[in-house]
Amino acid sequence: MGILDFLSGEFIDVIHWTDDSRDTMVWRFEREGHAIKYGAKLTVREGQAAVFIHEGQLADVFTPGLYMLETNNMPIMTTLQHWDHGFRSPFKSEIYFINTTRFSNLKWGTKNPIMLRDPEFGPTRIRAFGTYTVKVGDAAKFMQEIVGTDGEFTADEITFQIRNIIVQEFSRAIAQSGIPVLDMAANTAEVGALVAKAIDPIISQYGLTIPELYIENISLPPAVEKALDDRTSRGIAGNLDDHMKWKAAEAMGAEGSAMGQAMGAGMGAAMGLAMGQQTMTQGPWGAAPQAAPVAPPPPPVEHVWHIAENGATKGPFSKAALGRMASDGALKRETLVWTAGQDGWKAAGDVAELAQLFTILPPPPPPPAG
Repeated sequence: MGILDFLSGEFIDVIHWTDDSRDTMVWRFEREGHAIKYGAKLTVREGQAAVFIHEGQLADVFTPGLYMLETNNMPIMTTLQHWDHGFRSPFKSEIYFINTTRFSNLKWGTKNPIMLRDPEFGPTRIRAFGTYTVKVGDAAKFMQEIVGTDGEFTADEITFQIRNIIVQEFSRAIAQSGIPVLDMAANTAEVGALVAKAIDPIISQYGLTIPELYIENISLPPAVEKALDDRTSRGIAGNLDDHMKWKAAEAMGAEGSAMGQAMGAGMGAAMGLAMGQQTMTQGPWGAAPQAAPVAPPPPPVEHVWHIAENGATKGPFSKAALGRMASDGALKRETLVWTAGQDGWKAAGDVAELAQLFTILPPPPPPPAG
């Protein structure tokens, strides 16, 4: 073995790329003068592709494997160089390693609301956001359309354009899907599949694919969300008329309790005054007290009444006010009334205390003058 053969065997040119950044999509193999030794070893790992650029023209693309850079496995490069099988001189080419793994957890979202016509709410606006994954499907096309001569190309350099495409196709797909807004949350997988299918022809022109696209949230304007909350509350309340009656009764019960507490306080004050007077009538030596006058009982509490009309309540009204209303025709026998202590709403004519309001006859006409 000659010295030249020994040196040729010892100094084997090894071309490979390892990366742990998880963000680099393309990396150019740097070599002084781009001189690649004939017979060099090229290692392309799983999840990679190697693209040779010779004199500004895309030559060969290598998939994962170990290659000896010779004429028998570089057909395009051999054609460009017009090599014969005895050629052993170094050649000058640029080698770009392409990361063909998936780049995941990339974000997308609508900057502005999307207008659509909902079958239930009519014209409305929605916002949406989610995540997606992207990978290089065609290394040669990706180099030609996107990378160019960039020596280190990262995912951030292409995600902005992809986001714009996703939002555009999402707007179109969601408008054509016919899925009601209230059902979108249950059909995010279906909507995501529609969007991914619409995006694929556009993304493939860049040599890329989007294996996954997820919709994490679809939201409505705050005013529409509030209207939905109100509608849900009405559904929980059940029959609106019964709900209003129950609320009115609850309010009247609270009012009656407050009136009872006031009456109790008044009676307590009267009893305290009577005990003070009794103490003052006793003598200085503890003589038998004189009989204290008995305080009269408190006057009866006048009932106040509430009227129910058209699902709403009016009042409270005194009995005298109800009498005037009866004479004016505003209060009828069938009018529903309620007062504290009464068991539910009753017609005014069925309440003994009010029935007499409808039997009072008007006075006769006055006698003629003179």
